[in-house]
Amino acid sequence: MTTPSIIMPIVALAAALTVGVVLGGCDSNTTASSSSSPTTSQSVAQAHNQPDVAFAQNMIPHHAQAIAMSRLAAQRAVSPQVKDLAARIQAAQQPEIDQMSGWLRAWHEPVPATDSPMSGTEQGEMGQMDHDASGPLPGMMSGDQMQQLEQATGPEFDRMFLQMMITHHQGAITVAQTELRAGQNPAARQLAQRIIDSQQREITEMQALLSRQ
Repeated sequence: MTTPSIIMPIVALAAALTVGVVLGGCDSNTTASSSSSPTTSQSVAQAHNQPDVAFAQNMIPHHAQAIAMSRLAAQRAVSPQVKDLAARIQAAQQPEIDQMSGWLRAWHEPVPATDSPMSGTEQGEMGQMDHDASGPLPGMMSGDQMQQLEQATGPEFDRMFLQMMITHHQGAITVAQTELRAGQNPAARQLAQRIIDSQQREITEMQALLSRQ
C-alpha cells in the first residue's frame, strides 16, 4: 500500500531533471548563438578594401574644411538662409566625420587630423583616389581662398561662401562616386550615396540663393 507514495516523488524528481536538462540545453544553444553573432557582425564590419580607406581618409578633411567654412558663415553671413544652410552642413558632416574616424580606427588605418583643416594641396598623400593620387582633393579650397573668405564681409561674404561651397560639394560628390565605383564596405558605400544625395540637394539650394543675390 505504500508503493505509490514512494513512486510519485521518484517520478516527480525524474521529470524535474528532464526539464532541467532541456532548459540547460536551450541556455547553452542561446549562449553559443549569441557569442557567435558579434563575431559574424564584426567580420562584416571589418570587410573593406583600399578604396574604402581612401574614401574615409579623404572625406574626413574634406568635411572638416566644409565645417570650418560653415563656422565662418555662422559669424559673417548676412542672409538668414545662408546661416541656416551653414548650420545644417555642420550638423550633418560632423557625425559623418566621427563615423569615418571610427571605421579607420577599426581598420587600424591612420585617422586624419581635423583640428586644422588642410587645403586641397596640403592633404597630400593621406588617401589615394582615382582622380589623381598626387593632386589635391576635388573641391577643396586652397589656403589663399580660405583667407579670402575669412576677410570677406557682408553680401560679398555670402556670395563667396555660396560659390565656394558649391564647388566644395561638387568635389565631395566626386570623391563619393569613386567610393561607389570601387569601394567594398557596405557602410562606406551607404554613406557615399547619402553624401551624393544630400549634397546635390544643397547645391541646388545654393544655386537658387545665388540667383537672388
